[in-house]
Amino acid sequence: MAAYDFRAIRLRVEGPLAQGVTIGCDRDQANYLLNVMRLGDGESIAVFDGAHGEWRARLARSGKKGLDLMVEELLRPQPAAGDLALMFAPLKHARLDYMVQKAVEMGVTRLQPVMTRRTQAQRVNLDRMRANAVEAAEQCGVLTLTACDETASLPDALAALPKDRLLVFCDEDAAVANPAEALATARPLSGGITVLIGPEGGFAPEERSLVARHPRALAVSLGPRILRADTAAVAALAVVQAVLGDWR
Repeated sequence: MAAYDFRAIRLRVEGPLAQGVTIGCDRDQANYLLNVMRLGDGESIAVFDGAHGEWRARLARSGKKGLDLMVEELLRPQPAAGDLALMFAPLKHARLDYMVQKAVEMGVTRLQPVMTRRTQAQRVNLDRMRANAVEAAEQCGVLTLTACDETASLPDALAALPKDRLLVFCDEDAAVANPAEALATARPLSGGITVLIGPEGGFAPEERSLVARHPRALAVSLGPRILRADTAAVAALAVVQAVLGDWR
């Protein structure tokens, strides 16, 4: 496998990718490569489609404004997909953008917004969330595309979770103060992990009871300070990845 090139310009494209394939750029992609990045005919970038690894592709002008990408060489094979989901109460635009980007960087493979009793933002722009997820993958060398689900109510989202899936409930009142110690009791894992982050005002009592009824719910403290929801998501994902995930 080739060493990762941090200087490479990376672009998510529609696949499937393979040697010799020609990918046509859309208008925004062509503008980005030709006018923003100022690349010329014959120069190379890295491309990925979320399923077939990362490839080197050469720019080839087509017509006055058209641009094709000629796929030439495999740079990195597609890694095995993880199974780490983030379930969260929606936030205002800028903070939601930040949380989505950081979640992708941290290895989250699915984003599930949920409406709770105290959720402040009442609408999620799914297209914007997906665009932020793709941009984070492009910038950080992530090859797996994070799925972005439609907003659901908290009861519906919890009901859809498989019974063998670990539900990490970020709870300031957790019995065990050390989150790493609490997570260490969850091994072995078989059904993946979902991290649940609540709204700014916290969960209502009936919601806390509903979460606790999940067969594999695990309450985890995030320390002595009250964190904002976007900060809590990053902190929780870091601990989960360190104890149970791919940081080990």
